[in-house]
Amino acid sequence: MASIEIDGNSYNVKDGNNLLSACLSLGLDLPYFCWHPAMGSAGACRQCAIIQYKDAEDKHGRLVMACMTPVSENMRISIANEQAGQFRSDNIELLMTNHPHDCPVCEEGGECHLQDMTVMTGHTIRRFRGKKRTHNNQNLGPFINHEMNRCIACYRCVRFYDDYAGGKDLQVFGVHNNVYFGRFEDGTLENEFSGNLVEVCPTGVFTDKTFSAHYARKWDLQTAPSICVHCSLGCNIAPGERYGELRRVINRYNGDVNGYFLCDRGRFGYGFVNSTKRIRTPRINDQSNVAVETAINHFHDLLKSAKAAIGIGSPRASLEANFALRSLVGEENYFLGLDDTEHTLLNTIIELMRNGGIHSPSLREVEQSDAVFILGEDVTHSAPRLALSLRQAVRNASFELARTMHIPQWQDAAIRQLPGQLRSPLFIASICATRLDDVATNTYRGSPEDIARLGFAIAHCLDDSAPAPADLSIAEQSLATTIANGLKQAKCPLIVSGTSCSSLPVIQAAYNVVKALPSKDKQLAFTVPECNSLGLAIMGGRPLQQAFERISNGLADSVIILENDLYRRTPNRKVDLFLETAAQVVVIDSLENKTTEKAELLLPAATFAESEGTLVNNEGRAQRYFPVYPATESVRSSWQWLTSVMEDEHWLHHDALTAACARTFSSLAAIIQAAPSADYTIKGSKIPRQPHRYSGRTAMDANIKVSEPGQPPDVETPFAFSMEGEIAQVQPALLPVIWAPGWNSNQAINKFQEEIGGHLRDGDVGIRLLEASGALEWFNDIPPAFKPEPGLWRTITLPHIFGSEELGQQSPPLVERSPSFCVLLNPLDAEILKVDSGDQIEMGDPAGTPLLKIPVQVEKTLPQGLLVITTGRSEFQSITCAQVTLKKVTQEGQL
Repeated sequence: MASIEIDGNSYNVKDGNNLLSACLSLGLDLPYFCWHPAMGSAGACRQCAIIQYKDAEDKHGRLVMACMTPVSENMRISIANEQAGQFRSDNIELLMTNHPHDCPVCEEGGECHLQDMTVMTGHTIRRFRGKKRTHNNQNLGPFINHEMNRCIACYRCVRFYDDYAGGKDLQVFGVHNNVYFGRFEDGTLENEFSGNLVEVCPTGVFTDKTFSAHYARKWDLQTAPSICVHCSLGCNIAPGERYGELRRVINRYNGDVNGYFLCDRGRFGYGFVNSTKRIRTPRINDQSNVAVETAINHFHDLLKSAKAAIGIGSPRASLEANFALRSLVGEENYFLGLDDTEHTLLNTIIELMRNGGIHSPSLREVEQSDAVFILGEDVTHSAPRLALSLRQAVRNASFELARTMHIPQWQDAAIRQLPGQLRSPLFIASICATRLDDVATNTYRGSPEDIARLGFAIAHCLDDSAPAPADLSIAEQSLATTIANGLKQAKCPLIVSGTSCSSLPVIQAAYNVVKALPSKDKQLAFTVPECNSLGLAIMGGRPLQQAFERISNGLADSVIILENDLYRRTPNRKVDLFLETAAQVVVIDSLENKTTEKAELLLPAATFAESEGTLVNNEGRAQRYFPVYPATESVRSSWQWLTSVMEDEHWLHHDALTAACARTFSSLAAIIQAAPSADYTIKGSKIPRQPHRYSGRTAMDANIKVSEPGQPPDVETPFAFSMEGEIAQVQPALLPVIWAPGWNSNQAINKFQEEIGGHLRDGDVGIRLLEASGALEWFNDIPPAFKPEPGLWRTITLPHIFGSEELGQQSPPLVERSPSFCVLLNPLDAEILKVDSGDQIEMGDPAGTPLLKIPVQVEKTLPQGLLVITTGRSEFQSITCAQVTLKKVTQEGQL
């Protein structure tokens, strides 16, 4: 720590930090534009000017930029100095010479950092009457609006998009004060994190196009703390609602998880909540619009008349909903709703996390890794926000070099200009090219078996007591040695694997590698498919295939399916037979799908935006999400439908259900600490979901009833559907809206952090359930090398960020970005079939029976003998065989 003096007051601040970060950490107001806590200093905007004094006798001082000036012991500075204040005001005035006077129609208005900083500097009058510079705007795709005339040239956009996120297609053009930030031509921004430009930009140059379609001011949005449901990472989000419609999703800071950024799927994938495919009322057979009470009575009667009922859970439903189903049907009749392969993989991952003795890192900890090895995952598609953290981990070598040269880490531009641009080693073993290949030290392409064999070989290189694969090629052995040497030298190595390859040996090889590493601070991170896959696995249950057998054997005749489209889990014919054999089928879900079509009783479930629940992310962190707005009368949370037919009325409230779940499973005992109970109040008041400037409440329903309706009560959470309540003493993790006096933009988060870029005061959201303990023996079931069979191709399913996830497939903006319907084929295989990209091929089963005609895309990095299809595409649900035959389809449709 260093002792410094600011405007005559003494403070202790973090030594080595820059003055801007130090001042903001102290809660002082100092305007800035180009600096960002995650991206460091650039010194481009000159807005954070302060006066620095040489010593106690110096009365004049000199003007310096706070973001570029390091803290030092006994430093004397002034923010309030008249000269500094005038400089900041003049700087704003110069920026405003080209900025349009369009705040009333700008979508950034009311949460604009430029507005906040302009007011902070005291600049209120514009003297410039000349002609403003103007630009043409670009169409940047379905996610982002572009209004270049609002630009103040802070360079944040390109620093985030190009330098931080690894984008290639957003540049700066021009010179002097006539610069343009955009693409070389109109077109969709290609990077998977482009949506962060909406929050990174301090003005209204980049705005949320999906929000524009149903825009409302920030102060007119009702919101609540929530968790992204589109992958397993558990990123924190702040959804906003108006008039019963979810309008947008923005990032909610969590120092351990997502920090300042979201992926585009998490930000723009909320459209399913407003989808026309939403189930809005109960349905009994073909009778729709059934009353809630009638549906509950019918549900109760079905259970009473059933010989035995089984329940099928879901990895996209909350812990509480799954526990309610398990309690309703009994432990022996509860099934996880996963296919056998996924069930086995998740059980193995849980065993490794519980008893493997290796720490599972948060995303913050991932960024501190100094060597990374990824086995079998393209994390940009399976766990996107993890990919962004891995990009930052690669820079740790350059940070280490900078430290030896006495360059602080926040001097981002200086570090990026160091000669050689050192990178920490990143090794990737995958089925084909990944989105992180551009920063990888070495890459390897192979089948799941070959990837696993490479992993086992690396483990043996690190520790010769580990089992070694036989018949490894010279090139593979050399690569294994190279990777082992890179990992061995690291202080904090990280191994990343997951379920994308559907390969148990890959996961086991990942454990062998990390077990063999000598470092005490080694880490092992797994990606899993859905938002509560890990929570479901911790709870435990029987595989889906056993549920099918229970019905086919006549041991049960009724089934309750919880938020799970079984047609995505297992071959269509198996599901058809299962649902046709069951005498009674009850389905609880929020969206229409093939499974809901077969329901005798269909119950409309609330989405994450209308319900509460606990999810467990990939690191084992339990986090609570809360309803943003009340569900309509006929829609209920899944747990409410299930508890409504239970005899025990004690579980009619969410807190009681959570507590019962925690008592039942020792590994879930801590979930009651994930968030306060519903009776949590501040000065006797609940926490308001609506900002204090919320408008129109008395007129919202005037077309229905003139009198003001009462606010809906919320007995399940600590929040109120109202603007009344106390927020001053609420812990930051529970604040629905991040706001502070003078700070209306998302930059207000600095008022709620222990230090800038650090953890939230009073702690970040969530509680870790699994900590490293014990140790396991070496895995030694090493698969043989993959050998292509003439005339047959091995089908491999791989996820796509915009084309695989079930809920995102119902969000129109993501559908626009989904991959084209095709399969990937190796160039040599394409040559054998005499096809090229765009040609049609016919897939058949091993006997040659036709299955599907589909375009082909030649992928030069795909190993020979493999055929890649996109996970989750409905067109591929008929493909049930592991191997297929392929034939070229001519233009006339002849084979």
